[in-house]
This record gives sequence, C-alpha cells and structure tokens, in this order.
Amino acid sequence: MLLLALDTATPAVTAALHDGERVLASDSRVDARRHGELLLPAVDRVLAAAGAGLRDVTAVVVGTGPGPYTGLRVGLATADTFGLALDIPVHGLCTLDGLASATGRTPEDGPFLVATDARRKEVYWRRYADARTPLGEPAVDRPAEIAAQVGGVPAYGAGAHLYPDTFDGAVPEGPGSPVHADAGALAALAAHRLAAGAELGAPRPLYLRRPDAQVPKNYKVVTPR
Repeated sequence: MLLLALDTATPAVTAALHDGERVLASDSRVDARRHGELLLPAVDRVLAAAGAGLRDVTAVVVGTGPGPYTGLRVGLATADTFGLALDIPVHGLCTLDGLASATGRTPEDGPFLVATDARRKEVYWRRYADARTPLGEPAVDRPAEIAAQVGGVPAYGAGAHLYPDTFDGAVPEGPGSPVHADAGALAALAAHRLAAGAELGAPRPLYLRRPDAQVPKNYKVVTPR
C-alpha cells in the first residue's frame, strides 16, 4: 500500500506518503491564502523524498474539515482528481481526527479536545477519549458559548491558542502538541483504521455552516420586453 494524504482545511497545506507501516515523507507549509498554489508542489516533494511516482500511489485520503470553504475545496478537488486519473479509491477523514491522532494521547491520559480557527470569532472543535477515539460530533461555536464545556480540559490546535481565556487547558505548541493539520498524522490514522477493517468516510466536505456567498433575497428581476 502507498497512501497519499492531503489536507487543506486549516492554514497548513500538507501532504504525506504512508506505506501502511510508517510515514515515508511529509511536507507542510502554513499559508492560509495559497492553498491552490502550494498543494501540488507539496505532493511532488513527498513523492520525490520517498522515491516514488504518482502512479505508485494505491489510495488517497483527504481531510474533510471542518474548515473554511475555499481552502477545504482545494484538497478535496485535488484528491478527487487523483482518484479519477489513477483509478484508485479516495477516502475522507475528519481533519480534527487527524489533529487528535498527532497528539499520541492514550486513554490513561484522559479526555481532551481539538479546536481549529473557524474565523468569524468561532472555532471548530471536537472532544476525544484518546488519540483515535472521538467523543461526539464536530461542532462550530463561539468560544464564550462553550466555556463551561471546555474549561480545564487539555486542548490542542490553533483555535485553542486563539482563545486562551476560554481554552485555559491549551497545551503549548511542541512535540505531540499540533497546531495545524498534519497529513502524516492523517495518513497514519487512515492506515490504522484500514488495517483494522474499518470503513473510512467519503471525501465530502464537512462545512457545519452555510457559506458566506449566498443568493441575494428580494432582488429585482429585470427581463427584456
């Protein structure tokens, strides 16, 4: 197996290759405005680092968010294109699950949560029992509205660091404390679930809220006479 992982749901544009046992290569660049420019070069770099070609890839896994519309669509569209061009399966995994996987936390460490920046002064977040076991569904909320639920709980991700008064258990950045999505962790989680016989999700976006662009209401229709 040679699994190509992609994620563009956070400001990190990240790609990785996994052979079913370990991460062979990974690449990340943090730039919230250049997902479309940075993703394919990242794929080229991980393939070169692993000494592989694109046609050696046997499956693709992509982070499905939640995340801002534009960045998220870059990864999903690219994954779908690879799947069609190479005639290989494309799987989807929640980006928050990939972040949780990167923490390496065990059940003995206790519950924790992951939060990413949702903009509009909101966060995307999810609670976990350990690095591979989510508790409940992903959500999007204003930090002040969830203070009672997240206070004192170990928290990872850029969303937690943006609102330290609410996420007072935010874990400082460092080894085992991810801030943005990492495709290597996403690939490792996907490989683990596939090896266990679990079905991965479809590569469909997890938005959690309506996009900013909407059809205007009560607009005047002008038709030629």
